[in-house]
Amino acid sequence: MTILKHKLQHRIAPSGGFTLIEVLVSLVILAMGLLGIAKLMLVSSHSNDSAYLRSQATALAYEILDDMRANRQEAIIAGTYNTVAAVPVVAPAALCVGLASCTTPTQVAKYDLYQWGLHLDANSGVAPAGALPNGQGKVTTVTAGAQTTATIVVSWDDSVAQNTLNAGGATTQSITLETVL
Repeated sequence: MTILKHKLQHRIAPSGGFTLIEVLVSLVILAMGLLGIAKLMLVSSHSNDSAYLRSQATALAYEILDDMRANRQEAIIAGTYNTVAAVPVVAPAALCVGLASCTTPTQVAKYDLYQWGLHLDANSGVAPAGALPNGQGKVTTVTAGAQTTATIVVSWDDSVAQNTLNAGGATTQSITLETVL
């Protein structure tokens, strides 16, 4: 009979299943993994926003370039499209309130620059808002012989993405488009 008791006690003694400490450790590991995924999503989102602003800036640079090619006389000969960065947008003269009412190439150039300036700056206060936070543009043309080179620089404030990515340095980003007209 003692042998039978010994066999029964041996089968009952080992306990199975998880202990409370094992569950808590696995929850801590799971929480750390989920926090890592959340941080990765945040960085990815800000990188995506920064890339979107860069593509908007590129599209805006090509927009003014297309306007310059359409109004070649003012862009190449008169240099009306030449601007300085950080100059506020100035409305065209009262005679030219829309492109249809512009009668001279100079008026068309000034209207193009006005519209471009509105499209650049999201903080301009007009509706619809521009595409870039604190967006600014600069256009310079240089004629050498029979060839005119246009340089277009578009800059904007990308501090939200740069601070999140801990990139350090300047938070103003810019693109430069240089082409022959």
